[in-house]
Amino acid sequence: MSDESKPGIGTDGWAGLPPMGPAPSSRAHARTTAAAPTAGRVRADGRVRADGRVRADGRVRGEGPSSVERPPGSPAGRPTSRTVAPSPLDPGATRDPYRVHRVLREEFPLTYDPLLRAWVLSRFADVATALTDARFTHGHRPGDPPCARTHVDVDEDELRSVTARTAHVLARRIAERPQADLVADFCRWLPAGTVAAAVGVPYRDMMRLVRGRAASALAGQCTGQISVREKALASFLADVLVEPERAAALHDAPSEEIARAWTESLRHDPPVQIAVRRTAADVRVGGGTIPAGEPVALLIGAACRDPERFRDPDRYDPRRDDPGQLTYGSGVCPAVLLARLEAEYALRALLDAMPRLRLAHGFRPERTGLITRAPRSLLVQPGD
Repeated sequence: MSDESKPGIGTDGWAGLPPMGPAPSSRAHARTTAAAPTAGRVRADGRVRADGRVRADGRVRGEGPSSVERPPGSPAGRPTSRTVAPSPLDPGATRDPYRVHRVLREEFPLTYDPLLRAWVLSRFADVATALTDARFTHGHRPGDPPCARTHVDVDEDELRSVTARTAHVLARRIAERPQADLVADFCRWLPAGTVAAAVGVPYRDMMRLVRGRAASALAGQCTGQISVREKALASFLADVLVEPERAAALHDAPSEEIARAWTESLRHDPPVQIAVRRTAADVRVGGGTIPAGEPVALLIGAACRDPERFRDPDRYDPRRDDPGQLTYGSGVCPAVLLARLEAEYALRALLDAMPRLRLAHGFRPERTGLITRAPRSLLVQPGD
């Protein structure tokens, strides 16, 4: 497991995991034993307890801290076969987290994960609520309500100009190569370069500052968070380029159409898979009540493929009529705008400089990661 995928190791994005608290044997764990130790579920009064096995009537009784039995059918009426909830950190989840997500969403909508040391929510309605409900504290996404109080107005036309110019410079640099890796040669540079140009810092200096985790001092907390935008851009380009007809159709498409493809990419393979919050009060969610003061892991990736919210959720469909995503909030934030503009002008610049751009022969993008997720490489050939 890479460092960026370990609990407690964050990115410089909005969803880096905070410390999960002490190990189960510590004094702090003992304080919460009555309400939520290492594998708690729902007790008869609707609150959560840790030693629980779910009885046939759907309530919980306790016989072991690490196993949970489900009733004959899941809450949605689906048959179930598992007795132990899988973990989003299970071996193999880095390459295919969605199999684990499906089981959690259908059979264990509220569970405690000893590896994450947090309660886990996986359904869209629950995760979307937790991302904006004031009872879930310690973090916000770009575009969430706190942004309205901390950001100044931005000139969208100026940001467009800066983003377009930076993207075209980077695209021309790789246009003459027989093969390029868009992750290493483009996606890793555009978000930092755009911020550098926008705040008037020489590009070479911004790259040094970004890698030193100091970009936010110049660009603001949200805009200076570069890593999530890098990963989101890489996934978007992978989604578009995997089908040459899709790339050709989007090349000259209006901004609104590219924005829909961008939103769908954020839904289909979110760059942030898990975000952590902490309850400030008792919260009833996912069929149980999480006590105050507990860490809660929100499975963004699972929520964004919830069939209760999206039709055919495992399919990337830039024209879907039920769009939505949870990577960014819906409010005004320069980072949200900038990420969308970077996706649009990255695609336009790459296809302007390399009209026959395609994935390298035999290459297929492979996304990896547990906490954040994106292609590690994106090998392309500029033309015939």
